[in-house]
Amino acid sequence: MSTATTSPSTAALLFLHAQTPLHPGSGTALGTVDLPVQRERHSGWPTIPGSSIKGVLRDKCRRVNGADVSALFGPETRDAAKHAGALSFTDARLLAFPVRSLRGVFAWITCPAALQRLHRDVSLLPGTKNLPPVPNVARDFCCIPENSVTLLPENAVVLEEHDFRVSGKADPWAKWITENAVADKSLYEHYAQRLVILSDDDFTYFVRHATEIVARIGLDYDKKTVREGALFYQEFIPAEALFYSVAIANESRNPDKKLSATDVVGQLQGFLPPVLQVGGDETIGKGLCAVKLVV
Repeated sequence: MSTATTSPSTAALLFLHAQTPLHPGSGTALGTVDLPVQRERHSGWPTIPGSSIKGVLRDKCRRVNGADVSALFGPETRDAAKHAGALSFTDARLLAFPVRSLRGVFAWITCPAALQRLHRDVSLLPGTKNLPPVPNVARDFCCIPENSVTLLPENAVVLEEHDFRVSGKADPWAKWITENAVADKSLYEHYAQRLVILSDDDFTYFVRHATEIVARIGLDYDKKTVREGALFYQEFIPAEALFYSVAIANESRNPDKKLSATDVVGQLQGFLPPVLQVGGDETIGKGLCAVKLVV
């Protein structure tokens, strides 16, 4: 009797750092916002579908490098039955979200639930990534780095219209996130000084209610007025938001190009462009994301 075996696989973290507002759309809606962003059903946090990430990566890697990427991403649709791709991507999870700060211009907020989820996802990666422990943060309190630019003299941080008392330090997480997720080394300190760890409930409030809502119109070129039915409202995730996706690599299934899972990750890293356009509204400069792969 033969025994089935599973092919060895490996994983990497793909960080997406929004440089411009981002619209991973969910289609039309019945509420006041005509075109909302896609959100996790259970948390209400914004997310980016894994299929979108795989699609834009495939297109960008092929166009930039002129290479045959079918072993990594699978063949074209007409040849889809030949073999599957060696790469799969989870939906991108929100790790840090920008909000206005009374001091320091803006803060980069995260929460224990997001950090615990990162701990779980990092366990899929080979080797040890030495993530810091996740702090406990009560509602209306926060943890910030020692040199935070958001700190007020009253030992408080004011985000949007809400104030938070400082109850702990976030230096280990500020260092880990910036060094691993930010592509430009010259900006490490800039973002590290802005990290604020809030409670899960406070974080959820901001990511549900502090997105950008933009009115979009279509003009009647003769009258120079809005065409009938051409006014709509669109939601955007603000620039500086930070997401990550788990890229899972298997051995190549292409019979003409055999690659180990490690080779697949290596090729992805070699093909990876510095910037990807993710989501809708490419022609008006939306969705530009700096990307970084952590293996």
